[in-house]
Amino acid sequence: MKVKVPKTLLTEHVALLERVIPTRSSNPLFTYLGLALTPDALVLFGTNGEVDLEVRLELPTEGEGRFLVPAQPFFQLVKSLPGDQVELGFGAELSLSSGSFSTRLSLAPDEGYPELFFPSLEGPAEPYPLQTLLPVEELLKALSHVRYAASNEEYRAIFRGVQLEFSEGGLRSVASDGYRLALYRLAKPQPFAKKVVVPARSVDEMVRVLKGTGEGEVALALGPGVLGLATGKGQLRMAVRLMEGEFPDYERVIPKEFPLKAAFDVEAFREALRRVSVLSDRQNHRVDLLFEEGRVLLSAEGDYGKGQEEVPVHLEGLPLAVAYNARYLLEALSPLSGQAVLLLSGPTSPSLVRPGEAAEGYQAVVVPLRV
Repeated sequence: MKVKVPKTLLTEHVALLERVIPTRSSNPLFTYLGLALTPDALVLFGTNGEVDLEVRLELPTEGEGRFLVPAQPFFQLVKSLPGDQVELGFGAELSLSSGSFSTRLSLAPDEGYPELFFPSLEGPAEPYPLQTLLPVEELLKALSHVRYAASNEEYRAIFRGVQLEFSEGGLRSVASDGYRLALYRLAKPQPFAKKVVVPARSVDEMVRVLKGTGEGEVALALGPGVLGLATGKGQLRMAVRLMEGEFPDYERVIPKEFPLKAAFDVEAFREALRRVSVLSDRQNHRVDLLFEEGRVLLSAEGDYGKGQEEVPVHLEGLPLAVAYNARYLLEALSPLSGQAVLLLSGPTSPSLVRPGEAAEGYQAVVVPLRV
């Protein structure tokens, strides 16, 4: 049983699995990479107990079988092989050769290795009765635009994930850590109504994998306690474990009335905020913003000194002074380009960040510091 693989192709797909498969685990089998030979493909798969990943390389093969190889030495060897082609031979051991290099790696029996259940592009099936198709680019935005707002604190429980809401009105993604809230809405009607929460670390892996798939559509599927995705005619399949529960009612913290609206160029404002924040207090990263006719004055003071910078803005409403944690405001602005709008509901009540053109899509809630 053997297969020949172009080194660049193998290296590219091994990199996807390298982040998923742990170097250490309470289940030693999780530290192994799965290799399966089918009549027309080499399939690589692995899991860490929270994320399962499978990539399929369509190649001519000889024989069929399923094997487990120690992941870390295999990853390190593949990245440093001297030849353009890699030949893998399967038997009692795995023979690996490329150019002038050859070696043999021990194989482990796959008894006890968890069965990995992936969705299919051919339609809903067990254990994924609910399925939808989404543009890869839009799903990427839905995940990456809100991920920053998820909490990193253990005690935050459900807020350590990103909530996905499927409904007739579309798909919405939400993340919050109690101090800010990020939302993204894709106005594409969904065939079912469901709310699920994906762990933030699993969202990171989903984003990383989707970035490598290019354009097209992704099949997103839901089963009991699991979310699956499949892309590229089934060449890449993924499953992530879901968190139990859902977010409390976050709509009540989104302001509806705004005495002041400020429109500005995102790049200029963001760069000024970044510069001024260098001098902010190291505890709360406070930056004060004074909105006056035609401008906003940004100022900060901390252990290193104080500084200020003026940025032109277009204002609708009365002058207002407000203070923010600069890091939170910078992260809220990070998905935006071109023109942006900051809607202020008061000096201490939540503010809303939106793109300058459309009210739909991305928006973020940032709570000011006490002035």
